[in-house]
Amino acid sequence: MEHSEDRTPKYQENSLTLIGAVALGTGVMIGAGIFALTGQMAEMTGALFPLAFLSAALIVSFGAYSYVKLSNAYPSAGGIGMYLYKAYGSSLATAFNALLMYFSMVIAQSFLARTFGSYTVQLFDAGDHGILIPALGVGLLLVAFFINLSANRLIEGVASFIGFLKIGGILIFGIVGVWVADTIAVDFTRTIPDATISGFLGATALGILAFKGFTTITNSGSELKDPHRNVGRAITISIAFCIVIYTLVGFAVASNLSLSEIIATQNYSLAAAAKPVLGSYGLWFTVILAMLATSGGIIASIFAVSRMLAMLTEMKLVPHSHFGMSGSIQKHTLVYTVVFGLILTAFFDLTRIAALGIIFYLIMDIAVHWGILRYLRQDIHANGLILVTAILLDLSVLGGFLWVKVMSDPLVVGVAITSMVIIAIVEIIFLRNQRQTNSSNRTK
Repeated sequence: MEHSEDRTPKYQENSLTLIGAVALGTGVMIGAGIFALTGQMAEMTGALFPLAFLSAALIVSFGAYSYVKLSNAYPSAGGIGMYLYKAYGSSLATAFNALLMYFSMVIAQSFLARTFGSYTVQLFDAGDHGILIPALGVGLLLVAFFINLSANRLIEGVASFIGFLKIGGILIFGIVGVWVADTIAVDFTRTIPDATISGFLGATALGILAFKGFTTITNSGSELKDPHRNVGRAITISIAFCIVIYTLVGFAVASNLSLSEIIATQNYSLAAAAKPVLGSYGLWFTVILAMLATSGGIIASIFAVSRMLAMLTEMKLVPHSHFGMSGSIQKHTLVYTVVFGLILTAFFDLTRIAALGIIFYLIMDIAVHWGILRYLRQDIHANGLILVTAILLDLSVLGGFLWVKVMSDPLVVGVAITSMVIIAIVEIIFLRNQRQTNSSNRTK
């Protein structure tokens, strides 16, 4: 009988350490971001792309303030879903923005999977890469799915091991790349003809996508040791790591490839930068590093996002169906997360996946800051000036990014708007039915 099964999510208290949480966060952050976004950012803003990474780091640092304050006050497996609930209650604003975050994280998984495929095919001459790249990405998602069916300690162990390897490897890449370059000076005057302020803001928005993986740490609140302190600490440490690493790698790539070469190889620019300097050994090193980074990122992301959706389901904020599956809701949300990721990986290219992800994330991020400013500022002792600054910075880069995409790829903006309208309509209907059901139960 379906109702006799234990469907409740199961969280193992004290099963994650601070180091494990940092590994999970950096596992998502140091993935497709630095490996695939470099070329896209260069295409938008020319040789200024290393500065766009620094600009993104500044904006993320302001934005992370909200998540640190919230995680210290309300650590939970629901992460951002729970934070939105604290601000907006059981409302459309909570459900809508939580689902935007959910789908942005699923999109990030697809971005990682596609990047894995783009780098892997550089190891051999496969002719037409059109089918092979998504096929490799799909295979990686399936492997990550089976790993996530295991215990937390195995997930933490795998993510930590891969995390340390790729942090060390990327640091080696950056240091060697700068060391062997003719000069580490980047000619910031080499911009594309139509480089504009909106282009720089758009590139900054993409850079934020390389940092936003820190939000996965917020979903570890029910399993992390001493969560009132360690969730915030893990967020801060992860962002600091990535600022150093991204800056170093960005300058290494810009010092070894021309602007046109970076744009032409935008889906595998780090491998392209390593080949002329270190030859085939550099290519192999970088590709294997990218494979480790993206696979570790997917494992960590699936772990976090499936738990977030399970919490939203438990809070009765999103519709849920078992579809005949046995086991807990947490296992179901793991399946849904991977299935959505498989669809995106199979049918969307890297550029459009990245665009959808950043649009969804920035809208959700603004909602989090506004929720604190409007409803929670006194409760969690947040600084209003920092919150207002974070909102204005998000609005600036979102506006710049949308303007660039409307001019260059209006379809992806249309898909983003249509998706948000569908999410809103579904949630309006679901929440209305929930209220009617609750009302009927109270009258009985």
